[in-house]
Amino acid sequence: KENDLPIVASNDVLFINDSDFEANEVKVSIIQKTKLDDRINQNDYSPSQYFKSQEEMSALFSDHASALTNISHIVERCNFKFPKFEYHLPQFSNPTEKDDTQYFNDLCHDGLQKYIDSFDVKENIYLERLNNEISVIQKMGFASYFLIVQEFITWAKENDVPVGPGRGSGAGSLVAFVLGITNIDPIKYNLLFERFLNSERISMPDFDIDFCMNKRQKVIDHIIDTYGQDKVSQIITYNTLSARAVIRDVGRVLDYSYGFVDYIAKLIPFSLGITIDEALKVSKEFAREYKNRDDVRTLVDLAKKIEGLPRGAGTHAAGIVISPSDITDFMPIYSLEDKDELITQFDKDDIETLGLVKFDILGLTTLTIMDEALRLITKSHKNLDLDSIPLDDSKVFDLLKNKMTTGIFQLESLGMKKYMSQLQPDRFEDIVALVALYRPGPLGTNMVDDFIANKHGAEIKYEHPLLEKILAETNGLILYQEQVMEIARALGNYSLGDADLLRRAMGKKKQKEMENHRSRFIDGCSQNNIESNIAKSIFDKMEKFAGYGFNKSHSVAYAMLSYQT
Repeated sequence: KENDLPIVASNDVLFINDSDFEANEVKVSIIQKTKLDDRINQNDYSPSQYFKSQEEMSALFSDHASALTNISHIVERCNFKFPKFEYHLPQFSNPTEKDDTQYFNDLCHDGLQKYIDSFDVKENIYLERLNNEISVIQKMGFASYFLIVQEFITWAKENDVPVGPGRGSGAGSLVAFVLGITNIDPIKYNLLFERFLNSERISMPDFDIDFCMNKRQKVIDHIIDTYGQDKVSQIITYNTLSARAVIRDVGRVLDYSYGFVDYIAKLIPFSLGITIDEALKVSKEFAREYKNRDDVRTLVDLAKKIEGLPRGAGTHAAGIVISPSDITDFMPIYSLEDKDELITQFDKDDIETLGLVKFDILGLTTLTIMDEALRLITKSHKNLDLDSIPLDDSKVFDLLKNKMTTGIFQLESLGMKKYMSQLQPDRFEDIVALVALYRPGPLGTNMVDDFIANKHGAEIKYEHPLLEKILAETNGLILYQEQVMEIARALGNYSLGDADLLRRAMGKKKQKEMENHRSRFIDGCSQNNIESNIAKSIFDKMEKFAGYGFNKSHSVAYAMLSYQT
């Protein structure tokens, strides 16, 4: 101001200079932001252009000349533009002379032909579905992703590592089935590929794969051997200072007694994700101690300031990342104190934001137990292929009806036993439904009781005949996310890709999107001669149940594992 020089638009101006430079010596601001915007985009300016004269500027900083050069460098380096987002897929280790696209295509059709030759299925239906899926996968550029997953799953099966039947929405893919990635025929169970992948919702496919707990590391070692140690890494997780943990940590730093700190920490209700402020509202005793005691107020106020910050680092239970070149080309790496291996310094969300591919290699104890059981059966009886056992074995359902499911995957809790006894399941689809129903949302809305009552003869009213075909398997209830998509397609003339966007909007309760979809659904229904009041009522029910809806693909895959166990 004293020298009538431009004033910066922000209060925060950073000067980096020689070690003897003190920031409080600076009496002027150098950059006049309002005049820089065009030049910034062109990378062709120097801060010195915005002084009345370069001589005046040089004279003002005669004893710190390098400050002028450094400021110019800083501005240039701050003017960084992130490159356009793209996926960085690792290079598939192709064992043939074919290109990846042709190899992928051939593997899919060979796998389907083997299935058609072994089972009585309608070839034209399967071939049409397969070609549609292949087209979408190749159009989106994800063929190599499927090949990478197929390779290490095939290796695991050939090297005596038990692999689960699938999990998540990936079980809805026929390509995944014929490649051996999953063991679930999606057409048999009316599972939708678009729930997993569709060109209207651009996102990386994500297979979560269960392996035997004891042999999981063998699969990770194989992936490292295949792609190289420098390109494969496990992923970091950051543990945060939760409400109870931050009270304990701050109390220890303040040198308060353990008994006192433990008492205060336990006043916070044991609820996932609860904050200190929420605890003060719901716990009267905690609020009273905070109001009446200075030491508690000091402890809590300090704890609130750092609540939620990262406390420490660990290794993600399942995630690994494979990059096309060295991991360090994309992110820093980190070494845990108690372990020898290096892990990524970015967590899974940041890794996906960069466009890198995360693979979830999960360890499942159930697969380990079944592997041991099969070994014992083979010794005393005969070889048994779990994937070929019939799904209508009355003895299996007798066990379920009589609550004899201790140790059975997904079905051993007291609540699950109670509902199985009431339901009296007599078909595989009943297990699928119970796996989807036994969650807080459906339990809290009595959906389980309605499902059981409907199975045993309660009157089911369908608002439109088209709904019966879609909802009959779940006794008239909208239970699966895929059913929401099917209703949108059958009644509202949605494509399955658009129906998936509707399902996501409903699940995330995006109100603006929902209103757009409501009018679109009603218009589509009118084209099918469905009255608007009926269409509105059906949409309201879809909206209500979409929040509780479960991924049927995942439910089928896990029910299969339950049945096999």
